[in-house]
Amino acid sequence: MLKPITGTWFEFSHHNKPEGKYWNPIVKHFSDEQWEEKVGEIASLGMKYIVLLCSSLVYEDECGAYFKTDIYPFADMAAKDPIGALMRAAERHGIKVFMSCGFYGPWTHTGENMTSPEVRARAFKAMEQLYAQYGHYSSFFGWYLPDELGIWPYYTEDFIKYVNDYAAFGRSINPAHKMLIAPYGTNHLIADDKYIAQLEAMDCDYIAYQDEIGVQKSKPEETAAYYEALRKAHDKAGRAALWADMEVFEFEGQVYHSALLPAEFSRVERQMTSISPYVDEILIYQYEGMFNKPGTKAYCGHPDSIKLYNDYVEFLKRNK
Repeated sequence: MLKPITGTWFEFSHHNKPEGKYWNPIVKHFSDEQWEEKVGEIASLGMKYIVLLCSSLVYEDECGAYFKTDIYPFADMAAKDPIGALMRAAERHGIKVFMSCGFYGPWTHTGENMTSPEVRARAFKAMEQLYAQYGHYSSFFGWYLPDELGIWPYYTEDFIKYVNDYAAFGRSINPAHKMLIAPYGTNHLIADDKYIAQLEAMDCDYIAYQDEIGVQKSKPEETAAYYEALRKAHDKAGRAALWADMEVFEFEGQVYHSALLPAEFSRVERQMTSISPYVDEILIYQYEGMFNKPGTKAYCGHPDSIKLYNDYVEFLKRNK
């Protein structure tokens, strides 16, 4: 029996502008009510986790935050309190939200963001402000670190320190909050004793490994071996839970330089078949833009997104 999709990444604007061609211009005009409806759509498919990709978005020449803060100006968008809308709707639908700790440096500067004292100071200040504004919601479940690392074939010491420093600060705000990371390089990592020791050394509750099907680095039939090896490593480490970050998109043209489109469900089902025996939860990148419920007032994305939604609903019915 295949595991269903139990969570999704979520964003108020897609960070890679060419990729967001079919929904960025639309969601810019979303009201708070439309953002709440989008969360309701996600809940209607039985999902129980939402991962906010970024609480602010920074480029080399522009920046904007999605909450009231003195760190960056408020983003250019119609919604007045988009994170508030997310948290309210998530609480209403029983969804757990991982709040983003980024981006507090340009999103393309991954290594610098992990190691820069200035970026860390901004991020920690933002975490305090986010918790002050939204920590009263029961939907506030934990933190997500969006400066993702490629594991080739192990974590770097800088990345382990980055995770542990942010986890320690997050737990100082609320010890009950969980920590999530979603690294890539799943097809390169070596899940041996050294890797197990690194898992043991990281203060992280959930690791959602990217299956990298959408970015064309792996094929669905290959990923079973990757996640089987990870299952054994995580069981030995006895620490972070093993999740999947399953990519449900394809590119309109060149990888990373063209629009994201919804994948055919037949491919998505092959992805689920490969990873279901090994992971605890399947999260997707991402619902927004790739799925749309028919008749929604919060429509955004390519027209094929309605077909992917309908095909997944039929899958759920067949697999009750």
